Amino acid sequence: MKDKNIIFEKSNNCISSYSFNIEKNEKDILNNIPQSLLNDNLSFMPDVSEGDVARHFIRLSNRNYGVDTGFYPLGSCTMKYNPKINEKVAGNPDFANIHPYSSTERVQGVLEVLYKCREALVEITGMDEIDLSPCAGAHGELTGLYIIKAYFKNKKEERPIILVPDSAHGTNPASASVAGFKVVSVKSDADGFVDIDDLKQKVSKDVACFMLTNPNTLGLYEKNLDQIVKICHDLDIQLYYDGANLNAILGISKPGETGFDVVHLNLHKSFATPHGGGGPGAGPVGVKKHLIDFLPGENVVYKNNKYSLEKRGSLSIGKVRSFYANFSVVLKSYVYIVSLGKEGFSKLGLLALLNANYLGVLLKEYFDIATKPHIMHEFVISLQKECDETHLTVMDFAKRILDYGYHAPTVSFPLIVHSCLMVEPTETESKETLDKFAEILIKILEESKTNPDLLKNSPVNTPIKRVDDVMAARTPVLKYSKDE
Repeated sequence: MKDKNIIFEKSNNCISSYSFNIEKNEKDILNNIPQSLLNDNLSFMPDVSEGDVARHFIRLSNRNYGVDTGFYPLGSCTMKYNPKINEKVAGNPDFANIHPYSSTERVQGVLEVLYKCREALVEITGMDEIDLSPCAGAHGELTGLYIIKAYFKNKKEERPIILVPDSAHGTNPASASVAGFKVVSVKSDADGFVDIDDLKQKVSKDVACFMLTNPNTLGLYEKNLDQIVKICHDLDIQLYYDGANLNAILGISKPGETGFDVVHLNLHKSFATPHGGGGPGAGPVGVKKHLIDFLPGENVVYKNNKYSLEKRGSLSIGKVRSFYANFSVVLKSYVYIVSLGKEGFSKLGLLALLNANYLGVLLKEYFDIATKPHIMHEFVISLQKECDETHLTVMDFAKRILDYGYHAPTVSFPLIVHSCLMVEPTETESKETLDKFAEILIKILEESKTNPDLLKNSPVNTPIKRVDDVMAARTPVLKYSKDE
């Protein structure tokens, strides 16, 4: 029997529906309902009982996959467990029901959270000031680049170029382009670090910024960071820290103390709030002293025993969003910071490194680990040899992982490693989970040699089987039509 996945397909004309008798007061009722909300034709509504509706949507929710249902080793995405106390506090009606136009007298608690979270992030990152308003990682990138642009405009300098490593996240060149810069790629050396010789050739007084992810997307901490800082700062090139992989160094190192001028954070990643599917997120941007005047339009200040929003000066780039911040995300992150405390934070990065290195050791005898010579919080597995020998694709390997109840790692990224999986276990996973995941990867590797069709036809145990990616991209079905 075909499983009817869409509620409209479950419609049954013999089922009775609710009806309200409004004849006596029909005129009064209709006069108070906007005409745009009235519809004489309800044929599009499925005729389904309340019980079937409840079962349908609960069944769909049970098919969903997230960090609460299983291991989610998505590289460079930091899919760590999100403690439920974060949600409990954020769900408090005194926070959740506050109107954005409330007077400052009525939202002192909200402003205090924003103020204290900002102060905590300043301490964690080693920056001199942080603005909480950007509402996504890429939004934080764009804000940071606008700050750099304003800095050089104020100095009456034309700097049209942004340098980006060839291992960078795609949002780096995208954000730079949106901000009006020309993007120039810096090569990686044979080990995956920034090629210093190539960097030296591409720096000049035309370069505004070098965007760097550290550790990079191979899971490597830049061994020549001091040299990179000097090369850039000698020409007043601003060094930008992409906070996507901040989880690796939390409690160990601070971007502001290693030479970076600008940093954006992904609170929804490193600071344990739910994310994915387009949101919600928060991408605070931090700067050193020489860039503070250019931060976005408003700041939470504490004066005379009172919190308030204060407009920044004339050099500010202005507001980058409506109101001030994605408050619920900031609140959850602040709860996470307070819950861990200084002692907990001092262990966070170390545990992330431990888990990644442990998993890497379990797999290195079976797979080509492209992350050399050391592993930080994530590592990259090259499947190029296996794909060449079996005529499989890296996507076949990834789809087969789904059959064993795990979310697949990041696929085919970074772009400098072909046919690869990027694995980030995070600090919240147990040894047992890592042991089991390694066992499954090794088993799939053996299947690829003995029965490659298993991988070509996977997944078979998921609610939706192998999808035609090309057809889905070229002819997407974005809404239901009863005629189809």
